[in-house]
Amino acid sequence: MTTAAGQAGATGGRTPEDVRRTLVQQISAGRLRPGQRLGAERTLAAELGVSRATLRQALAVLEESGVVRRVPGRGGGTFVSKGKIERDLSRVVGVPALLRSQGVVAGTRVMSARLSAADEQAAQALRLRPGDLVIDLVRIRLADGSPISVEHAMLPADRFPGLLELPLGGSVYELLEEHFGTRPKEALERIEVVGASPDEAMVLDVQTGAPLLSITRTTTGTDGEPIEFSHDLFRADRTRIVVRTPGHGGVARASRGRGRVIELRSQAAI
Repeated sequence: MTTAAGQAGATGGRTPEDVRRTLVQQISAGRLRPGQRLGAERTLAAELGVSRATLRQALAVLEESGVVRRVPGRGGGTFVSKGKIERDLSRVVGVPALLRSQGVVAGTRVMSARLSAADEQAAQALRLRPGDLVIDLVRIRLADGSPISVEHAMLPADRFPGLLELPLGGSVYELLEEHFGTRPKEALERIEVVGASPDEAMVLDVQTGAPLLSITRTTTGTDGEPIEFSHDLFRADRTRIVVRTPGHGGVARASRGRGRVIELRSQAAI
């Protein structure tokens, strides 16, 4: 820990709120960095001059507010939460470009890339018939080496022949523009908060039931035809939604469904 923590430990009768403020000040000052592991409870409590019970109360408040993340088990501990990524829904932009624009190192793990038959939902969104072939792509997006989202995208196979032979670790939108002369023009997105399933929790390195932002998107190209139907899951503790709404409107009311849903149309970035 730091000299400031040792100085704070010299005082007695400190409350959980005092401990919380000390840790927040150290994080704000950069003495505790995003992703850094705090010391063991016994050591940390001694340095702060409080009991382990008091420390645990302070850490529980910090965890609830998203300032720290507590990981159970061997190799776990309490870590300073990493900064949130702002996802601007007013623009259609790929995740790699989004991360790069915020000074974050983007990475991708391609989980599967194949041809499959469109189900009814995908067929309707892409204006296909159920059973028509789609390019089915599942990827994990990484921000500074840690998973931030899982995306499952489907694109009409007959429109983008050979796409599966291209490198799929970057932006599909960039590939569509470079190889097929197609750019995204507009996206209709529906957003709700869901709890992580055990499999999703394992992939995204969160606890089962942790909040995730579920985003279902249909993207159309410059010709007005749909080019992508996708379902993305973003870690809610790492993502902040930003919407720039023009004065003339553009936000539509969503029907009631699971969770709280936001529905809007996003214009492609110029």
